[in-house]
Amino acid sequence: MSLLIIAVIIFIIADIIIRMISKQLNEKKLKKERNAALEESFKLDFTSEAKTLKRAEVSNPKAKILCVDDEEVILGTFRKILVLDGYSVDTVETGQEALGLIQKHHYDFVFTDLKMPQMDGVEVAKSVKHLRPDIDVIIITGYASVETAVETMKYGAMDYVQKPFTEDELLAFANRILIKRQDKIQKQLKPKVHITHIAAKNDFIKGEFSIPGGVFIAKNHTWFSLNQEGISKIGIDDFAKKLIGKIDSIELPNLGMNVKPGQPLFSVKQGNRTVTFNSPITGRVSQINTILKSDPSTLEITPYERNWMCAMDTDNIDDEIKNMNIGKTAVALFQEDIEKCKNILNDILMSETREGEYIDDDQIYIGRFEKLSDASWQKVVAEFFVK
Repeated sequence: MSLLIIAVIIFIIADIIIRMISKQLNEKKLKKERNAALEESFKLDFTSEAKTLKRAEVSNPKAKILCVDDEEVILGTFRKILVLDGYSVDTVETGQEALGLIQKHHYDFVFTDLKMPQMDGVEVAKSVKHLRPDIDVIIITGYASVETAVETMKYGAMDYVQKPFTEDELLAFANRILIKRQDKIQKQLKPKVHITHIAAKNDFIKGEFSIPGGVFIAKNHTWFSLNQEGISKIGIDDFAKKLIGKIDSIELPNLGMNVKPGQPLFSVKQGNRTVTFNSPITGRVSQINTILKSDPSTLEITPYERNWMCAMDTDNIDDEIKNMNIGKTAVALFQEDIEKCKNILNDILMSETREGEYIDDDQIYIGRFEKLSDASWQKVVAEFFVK
């Protein structure tokens, strides 16, 4: 038996060593390929695209970056550090060249120096966000201009990097903004609504809106399902949950409470803000979901299925169900409110943003209402959930 144990241990150690050696060899191969990409960028002529363009492309890049700075030494530093870490990098020396390139190529980031002749970093940031709002802008700044760099974020810049910087500082910064961009993209909601099978949790796609088949949706974005005994379970739908965002606590009704459509039934709380959902039907509260109340985070998985708020014995369901939406009509309600949401958010941003500042007008994402002012929060709550 002891020999068997020793053999297993030797096998495990050998496997670990082989994996480590394989990883090191792969890293050496990647470094060699990236060094070759750097050398190649000096040989190729890209003047047909931009006079000062230098390009270093790697296979399967972490991200594609365009750097613009009137100092070639700074651009050279960006190329060397970022390319060796797995980024594809284009560099140019003028803002005008950068704007020409973003209209021909897809970049994840534009790094722009703040102080440049002819077109400064503020103008580059404004122009990039106007032409390609999908690209994130990073400001390159010196210590004396940090305040201006922060001010530039009002025009759409994501962040700023301060020079001079060390290799480790730049790499840490690049990896941080890459994670920030990936998180932002992951949170963005597509205006697609699909009907799912209620038992299939994996069908609730994070970036899309879901409605389980057989579930009724009310105009205030509560849902209910009905069993053969006439007992209805009620909760909030996917539209409400995703746009409200994180829910800190839930206030459930009292057992035995009688309620009619349009009367308060339960509330969800986010910090000091509350959304009270009215009942979509007439009935008496027969059950409350104490498990959900003790752990509201389960709503992050799905607001449907076991994450109902309360159950009711219904009194007038045959008549009231006619005003509900199911299947295609529920999808149509979602789609109508998604478009309405975009328009309202655009109006809010226009009214709250100073002239010349960047407005991200057409994006809805998970937790979008969290970012609104108290007055705007009340406006969207009244529009979509108080019915």
